[in-house]
Amino acid sequence: MKFLKYLPLLFFGFLQAQEEVVHSVYFEFDKFSLNEKEVNEAIDFIKKTDSTRIESVQIFGYTDDVGKEAYNFKLSTKRASAIKDKFVQNSIKSKIIVTIEGKGRILIEDDMVENLPEKRSKNRRVDIVVNLKPLPKIQITGFYSTVQKHHIIGDHIYLENILFDRGSSKLLFKSKTELDKISKLLIKYKTLQFEVQGHVCCTPPYQKEAIDLDTRKRQLSINRAESVYKYLIFKKISKDRMTFKGYGNTVPLGKGADYDRRVELVITKI
Repeated sequence: MKFLKYLPLLFFGFLQAQEEVVHSVYFEFDKFSLNEKEVNEAIDFIKKTDSTRIESVQIFGYTDDVGKEAYNFKLSTKRASAIKDKFVQNSIKSKIIVTIEGKGRILIEDDMVENLPEKRSKNRRVDIVVNLKPLPKIQITGFYSTVQKHHIIGDHIYLENILFDRGSSKLLFKSKTELDKISKLLIKYKTLQFEVQGHVCCTPPYQKEAIDLDTRKRQLSINRAESVYKYLIFKKISKDRMTFKGYGNTVPLGKGADYDRRVELVITKI
């Protein structure tokens, strides 16, 4: 089983925060041995992750709440060690594995959990946490990370740290702080006119736009662009200087998915 965690979740061209990718391996009751399928999935998880971005790997073992605490601590440690051994046997460098730790049992309230056996089965596991280095800042001619004194028509200004929750078009607090800085520069360079552009990635080939979970409509890039547009109006930027438009997934940069989740300003008049 594999899932992704982004801290925080980022949707734009500059991914600055620490990113974690987690894969969980599950064990039979009171066992620390692995079947071949589980081993292959865990190894593939590491090997399919971009090796240039792997900063470190952490391995955490757990057990269910059945049995004594000391025994479960030893069992969880054996489970973590079993994963580490398989990695080393399959040419995954041990130097990137910085943590091998048994966490012991995960306690649950028996009378508070439906389907207790299934809940316990999910606690008999090892979590493999891959810590990834931030993506490098994109370097493309005509693309800037902030408003400059001198621009030409067609210049793109990435809005760094303009963050949204996954599938949402609501601006987060950090986004507003960043837009406050941009607004001051736009007031300073008051002749600049621009289009606020929203972009998304990773939709099915037959869908050019993603669903906004807040509105349940397939117009996520439009709504994100509009959110920025409305906030700039709130910060006293004239409507006459700007428009907004959503481009869905139709303008990829060819630099990877993280760069295609973005909002940017494109200069239309100087």
